[in-house]
Amino acid sequence: MSALLAFIPILAAIILMAGLNWPATKALTLSLLIAIGVAFFYWQMTLPYIFGYTFFGFLKALDILIIIFGAILILNTLKISGAMTTINNGFSGITDDRRIQVIIIGFMFGSFIEGAAGFGTPAALAGPLLVGLGFPPLAAAIVALIFNSVAVPFGAVGTPIFGAMSTLDSNIEALGVAPDAFMMSLTQWIAIPNLFAGIFIPLLGLMIMTRMFGESKSIKPALSAAPFAIFAGLAFTVPYVLIAIIFGPELPSLVGAFIGLGIVVYAAKKNFLVPKDDWDFPDKSLWPKVWQSSVDTGSTGEAKMSLLKAWAPYLLIAIILVVTRIPEFGLKNFLVNLDFTFNNVANISGLTYELKWAYLPGTIPFVLVALFTHFMYKMPLKDVKDAWALTFKQLKNAAIALFAGVGMVQLMLNSDVNTTGMDSMLTEMAVAASNLSGSAYPLFATAIGALGSFMSGSATVSNILFMSFQFETAVLLDFSPILITAMQGIGAGVGNMICVNNVVAVAATVGCIGAEGQIIRTNAVPALFYYLLITIIVSVLMLTGVSPLIP
Repeated sequence: MSALLAFIPILAAIILMAGLNWPATKALTLSLLIAIGVAFFYWQMTLPYIFGYTFFGFLKALDILIIIFGAILILNTLKISGAMTTINNGFSGITDDRRIQVIIIGFMFGSFIEGAAGFGTPAALAGPLLVGLGFPPLAAAIVALIFNSVAVPFGAVGTPIFGAMSTLDSNIEALGVAPDAFMMSLTQWIAIPNLFAGIFIPLLGLMIMTRMFGESKSIKPALSAAPFAIFAGLAFTVPYVLIAIIFGPELPSLVGAFIGLGIVVYAAKKNFLVPKDDWDFPDKSLWPKVWQSSVDTGSTGEAKMSLLKAWAPYLLIAIILVVTRIPEFGLKNFLVNLDFTFNNVANISGLTYELKWAYLPGTIPFVLVALFTHFMYKMPLKDVKDAWALTFKQLKNAAIALFAGVGMVQLMLNSDVNTTGMDSMLTEMAVAASNLSGSAYPLFATAIGALGSFMSGSATVSNILFMSFQFETAVLLDFSPILITAMQGIGAGVGNMICVNNVVAVAATVGCIGAEGQIIRTNAVPALFYYLLITIIVSVLMLTGVSPLIP
């Protein structure tokens, strides 16, 4: 009963957005009100705690909004200055084929940014760039989210793994295992199943893109590009796995994607495995309204600069992300410590919100690079004002949705602070799933990881929430703790395709606000495929007696 009631706010959001096509602003606001009702009447949380944790969620939403703001500002700066037109023209030197473009930008470049920054940054960058190249905004949002999945378990220089390890100390110590050794083994067994899944993700994204947005409404154009898509998947996942096995969790996505990006761009230039016939979307005049931006995204300026100068902001962003995310460069700790700290939020003892404004990619590098770009491009003051004004205008609806969504999540996460002694709503749901599953628990392990990121918008938060629970359940049911926790880590990446925060963020950056429900509904298909593939792979490993030893 408790788990069922806890699931009602989530179910309401899914039905309203994916089933009834409600915009996220309305659906998430209603879901928040439902969560408040459940927390008050069944969990018996007091009103001060309900208000406090919901308000804490509003504060946490600022982190995401700053990232979205910076991503949109970069896009508007490039569009109004004419840099985006130059970038668009420059792709004719590589390929005019939209299938190859989306793999290079959405999958390879997006995975690199995920490895450097994470936290919703990749899709917020790749989506607008694809729109600037001539992709329908809805197509850009959907495919950017699908492609931002394989790299996620090791995103932001391994942050999801370090988040998981922060909750596993007592579990690992009880087994007499060295934490570093366990972390290496966990890293390896997250990467190995992802090798087999990751090679198909580019093809899966193409199939959805050509089926939904192609003139023929067929997957045949995607299948004709299958050799290149699978090659691209291997170009990323092979170094990804090798780096994970040898070096640990910090670099698989970052360096794997960097290597893969170079290989794939070179292959595209040489027409290696590239289809002979170019594929494109129908003429823009034939696009349905839902494909297009629902807000004014401004006009695109004329091309009037070199290709290198046009790409310079993105190159700077990539360089700054790498330099500020790898501790060895010495800037990470400095930026992390530049923060605004609010202790005892809403008079709740110990509830602290830290706005790490300097470490958020929305400020450094996004806004910082945007400001530099204004001067580098010698933009007229009017164009600069237009870029900022347009950015604030586009952010409005996303802010409402995120405040409601993140507020609901924080309330559900902290609902264990009640007078009944019950665990939090999310924990109740996870425990119920494990109790119902028994020996079939491996069928649920990846799904629990996906549920955590779907609700929280973060693979790191999902791992913090459920990694210890998954470990304990594996021990109780006599499953391999390494394989079960690996499924949690992979599932947290799978949920990234459909998580509410990322969907709202990408919809805002490409301008298709109000289409969040369709994005979730569409991306549920590749997410289900990914979940099934990982579950089958790991289950086969278990059935064949493979049980990775904890060093």
